[in-house]
Amino acid sequence: MKYLLLPLLLCVSASAEDALKAISGFDPAAMDLAAKPCGDFYQYACGGWLKSNPIPSDQSRWGRFNELAERNKLILRAALEDAPATLSGSLYAACMDEGAVEAAGLKPLDAAFKAIGELTKAADLAPLLGRLHRGGVNAFFGYGSDQDYKDATSVIAAVDQAGLGLPDRDYYLKDDAKSVDLRKGYEWHVARSFGLTGSEPKLAAEQAAAVMRVETALAKVSMDRVLRRDPMNTYHKMTREELAKSGPGFAWERYFDAAGGPSWKDVNSSSPGFIEGFAKFLGEVPLDDLKTYLRWRTLSAAQPWLGRAFVDENFDFFGRRLTGAKELKPRWKRCVELADRMLGEDLGRRYVAKAYPPETKKKMDALVVAVEAALKDDIAGLDWMTPATKEKALAKLGTIVNKVGYPEKWRDYSTVKIDRKDLVGSARSAIEFEHLRQLRKIGKPVDRKEWLMTPPTVNAYYNPQMNDINFPAGILQPPFFDPAMPDAVNYGAIGAVIGHELTHGFDDQGRKFDLKGNMTDWWTPEDAKAFEGRAQCFVDQYGSYEPLPGVKLNGKLTLGENTADNGGLRVAGMAVDAQGEQPAYQGFTPRQLVFLGFAQIWCQNRTEQVARMLAQVDPHSSARERVIGPMSNSPEFAKAFSCKAGDKMVPKKTCRVW
Repeated sequence: MKYLLLPLLLCVSASAEDALKAISGFDPAAMDLAAKPCGDFYQYACGGWLKSNPIPSDQSRWGRFNELAERNKLILRAALEDAPATLSGSLYAACMDEGAVEAAGLKPLDAAFKAIGELTKAADLAPLLGRLHRGGVNAFFGYGSDQDYKDATSVIAAVDQAGLGLPDRDYYLKDDAKSVDLRKGYEWHVARSFGLTGSEPKLAAEQAAAVMRVETALAKVSMDRVLRRDPMNTYHKMTREELAKSGPGFAWERYFDAAGGPSWKDVNSSSPGFIEGFAKFLGEVPLDDLKTYLRWRTLSAAQPWLGRAFVDENFDFFGRRLTGAKELKPRWKRCVELADRMLGEDLGRRYVAKAYPPETKKKMDALVVAVEAALKDDIAGLDWMTPATKEKALAKLGTIVNKVGYPEKWRDYSTVKIDRKDLVGSARSAIEFEHLRQLRKIGKPVDRKEWLMTPPTVNAYYNPQMNDINFPAGILQPPFFDPAMPDAVNYGAIGAVIGHELTHGFDDQGRKFDLKGNMTDWWTPEDAKAFEGRAQCFVDQYGSYEPLPGVKLNGKLTLGENTADNGGLRVAGMAVDAQGEQPAYQGFTPRQLVFLGFAQIWCQNRTEQVARMLAQVDPHSSARERVIGPMSNSPEFAKAFSCKAGDKMVPKKTCRVW
């Protein structure tokens, strides 16, 4: 068999390169020229792509992000199989050894199950929970570190709400038929999973009911997503003693000793109402329910990496039932994802060497600078912002740090232990490494060079506490950034994403942090009122959109992302204009190419199930609305495509912040 490795690797590597070459930043064949751009621009820009790209059976949605992510996986697979002796390569090999996983059975969970079974009183829960948290078990609450909201130079301890199996608290609390049906499905999934561990049907059903009682109680005291968008609602700095008083009856000191990390004085309790409710709940719930819940959370954390019966059961609910995927992803894809998630910088440095050459980085750096200059001009010209606030906004913009491609220094994972015959134990070692790495930050200066995404990730983010934008090499590929395309296409695609992230520094969340990353109100009351009035326009506009019949977007939940989409597209167009005269391409003007480049990165098909779930939990609007919304608010769009009053893409009322 080993003689097949080299030909196989060559095949995978060639496929990865060919796949990347096959994607371009703008594809006329992806369009539906029978549609009218002023009637339905999403269909006009993406109709051909939507028709020719049905959702693969192992996906719940299929769009340009997914398309690129799958191609990145081919590169990562080749890197992992080409370097099996590396840490990430060893983890991948352990994951791919399905025979060893089956042979291990539930043995990797024996110690945790035994410790849970030996729990005789709730007072001894704390040290047990600390040990479970070290191994990645999501139970009751979360514990880690956090940059102090009001002292951006320091890191403090942090506790937050956690412990739910369903995607959001509202899944436990809503009484509509879909929510009720999904809860029943989840409870049945828990029962079947317990059945696979050996519980008889009657006992398994009782265990599942106990899990639902505990998780529903936690959901009832959890803060909702809209409230959590406001950083002022999630910053409650207190001492150790004050935390203990807010959650009496739980042995916090014993917990912290078991969880690891240094001693500390101050902690951010992100959701104090949850901690209070959790402590009260502990005094009321039967011990057997607590133990059953902990057993479930332990099993659930490991289930995707156990034997095939457990994997299939996990997919049946979280994949097929919850998101509408028809088939489990091939094992190699799941193993690549595991290696990226657990050891992302070990794997990422090899991805960068393959997929992100220096000339690409040089062009991207220049593009970022151009978009920042456009946003500077945009802010300077705002008619609703007072000079005092405008001056501070421009100062903040001028201090944003651009992190593009990959970290300056790669993370050292040398203490992670990988056993190729123990996948769960290997993953647990990587999880504990990250858990302790986070805790060891407490009391130390903030590391402003750290990245929160791995290099192959197809995504980007702005961090208001760091005041930086982060663009991993994984997204700096076609269709988002294609050096072979005209500038206008790239500005419409990745340029609008850059503008999107930059405007987050000044949206309803980002504007509450100053240029150093400290949470402070640096806006005048007049500016805040003007902003909030304009923001309400977006709340109303996007809150009226229905990604599914009868299912509306949450305009408040998606506010920040919607204003960023609109602002990002606007400044991308301004940046193109600032480049001077640009050539037409494929019969389209530069301004038309900006809008087409933007729209085509959002081409996406998705299942009804995942559309329904995302409308409830995702702070981003659905793909179609991410195109229709910004275009319908843009007078530049209407001009570029000669749209007239009365056309669907030209509403009577438009919204604008940036």
